[in-house]
Amino acid sequence: MWRRQSARESAARTYARALPIVPVRARGMTIEGADGRRYLDCSSGAGALALGHNHPVVLEAIRRALDSGAPLQAFDLATPVQDAFVAELFRTLPPGLAGHARVRFCGPGETDAVEAAFTLVRAATGRTGVLALSGDRHGVTAEAAALLGAAGDVQVARLPGPRDRRRPVGLGGPQGAELAARWNESAFDDPEPGAPRPAGVILEPVQGERGVIPAPDAWMRRMREITTARSIPLIADEVQTGVGRTGAFWAVEHSGVTPDVMVLSRAIGGSLPLAVLVYRDELDVWQPGAPADTFRGNQLAMAAGTATLAYVRENHLAARAATLGARMLDQLRALQPEFPCVGDVRGKGLMIGVEFVEFAEAEDGGDLAVAADAPAYDGLGPAPPAPAADSPHPPAPGIANAVQRECLRRGLIVELGGPHANVVRLLPPLTVSDEQATAVLDRLADAVRTVARAHAGRPSGAGRPRDAGSGLRRQEDRAKRAVRRGS
Repeated sequence: MWRRQSARESAARTYARALPIVPVRARGMTIEGADGRRYLDCSSGAGALALGHNHPVVLEAIRRALDSGAPLQAFDLATPVQDAFVAELFRTLPPGLAGHARVRFCGPGETDAVEAAFTLVRAATGRTGVLALSGDRHGVTAEAAALLGAAGDVQVARLPGPRDRRRPVGLGGPQGAELAARWNESAFDDPEPGAPRPAGVILEPVQGERGVIPAPDAWMRRMREITTARSIPLIADEVQTGVGRTGAFWAVEHSGVTPDVMVLSRAIGGSLPLAVLVYRDELDVWQPGAPADTFRGNQLAMAAGTATLAYVRENHLAARAATLGARMLDQLRALQPEFPCVGDVRGKGLMIGVEFVEFAEAEDGGDLAVAADAPAYDGLGPAPPAPAADSPHPPAPGIANAVQRECLRRGLIVELGGPHANVVRLLPPLTVSDEQATAVLDRLADAVRTVARAHAGRPSGAGRPRDAGSGLRRQEDRAKRAVRRGS
C-alpha cells in the first residue's frame, strides 16, 4: 500500500512522507500499523480528535444516527441531530456570546468557515479589508493564505503579533506585547497610507502552525479594546484551540475576551468534517440564498460533534488539560539545561511546542549562540555587533526532523510546526492518561538525547533539513518503478 501510494498520489503528501506507516486500527491514543507495531499518537489528527481515535461515545452517536434512518445530508433544514448539536454548542460558548449568538454551518473544512467569516464582516460593516496577525494560519484558499502572506492581489494586511522568542518589534514580554498592540492601533488610525478601516481583524489565541505561540492575555484584552473602540469586528480562529485543547473550553476564555465572531472546526466534528461560524446576532445581515456549501448539513458529523462537546463538558476535560499540560510543560522545560538544542518550550493546556535550535559548544563546556545567516567578518570596516546575550539561536529544522524520526522509532507520532519546521508539536487527546503522558515524555526525551548526542561536535549548520520526506525519496522512486512493472 505504501509503495502504491508513493507511485500514484500527489507529491503534495506530507504526513505520509514523515510518517511512513500504514495504520489499520486505532483506539484512544494508540494506532496499530499494518506491520503490527503500535504507536502513541500525539498529533490527534492535527487536533481534530479531542477524545482520541474511535472513542465509544462518538461511535455510539454515529451508530444511532445511522440506525435512525434519518437523512445523512440535510442542507440547512432543521433536524433533531442539528438541533441537539446547536443546543450543546451554546452550552459551551463564552457567556458574553452565548446569549445573543447566531450559528452558520459552512462547508466541511476550516477554510470554508474562515471565508464565511470574511464575507460576514464585510457585509455587516460595508468595508472590505481584513487584518491578520503575522504568523497566524487560517486556511489554504488564496485569501486565507494571504493572511499568512502567501498570496497576492487580495485585500488583506498583516500586523505584528507579540512573541517572546523571535521578536518582531525587538522586545519580548509585556513590553513587546504592548508595542505590538500600539503598532496595530496606529495602523487603524493613521490616515497617511490611505488604507481604509478594515472590515475585521482575525487572530489565533494560540498560533498553532507557527509553532505553538500563545498570545498573552493582556495583549488579547488590548486588541479587544482597540477593535471595540473603532467598531471593528474581532474574529477569533478557534479551529485548533477550541473544545478544551488549551485548558479552557475556548482559548479566548483565558483572557476573558468575547470576540464578535468565532471560527470553529476540527474537534467540533468529533473526528468528522464540520465547520461552524458563531457570531453576534447584530452582524447577521445575510440574505437568504447567501453563498453556502452543499455539505453544510453533515448529520453524522453533527452527531459525533454533539457527543464530543458533551463529553468534554461533562467530564471537565478542559480543566484536566490545564493541569496535565502544566505538568508536561514543567517536565519538558527540565530538558533545556541538559540539551542546548532545546531552545524553547511553550504552550497552553495540551497544546505544546518544543523548539529546536542550532548550537555550538564552547571549549569550557558553555553554550555559544550563533547568529542566524550571519556572514563571516572579512576584516574590512567596523566589526559587526555581537548578538545580544538573550538572542535566540538559529532555528534547527534538521534537528527537529531527526527528533521526529527518532520518536517514530520509539513508537511515538509527533508533528512538526513553525515557519522553519523546527518545532515538535504535542497535541495528545484530552483523554490521555497519566501513564500515557509519562510515556510520551520519556520517549521524546530519549529521542532528543539520541539526536543531541549525534549532533555533538558538529558545526552549527550541520544537520540542515532535507524536505519532510528526507530518507524516503529513493524508496519512493523504487516503488514507482515497481508499480509500473506491475509489482
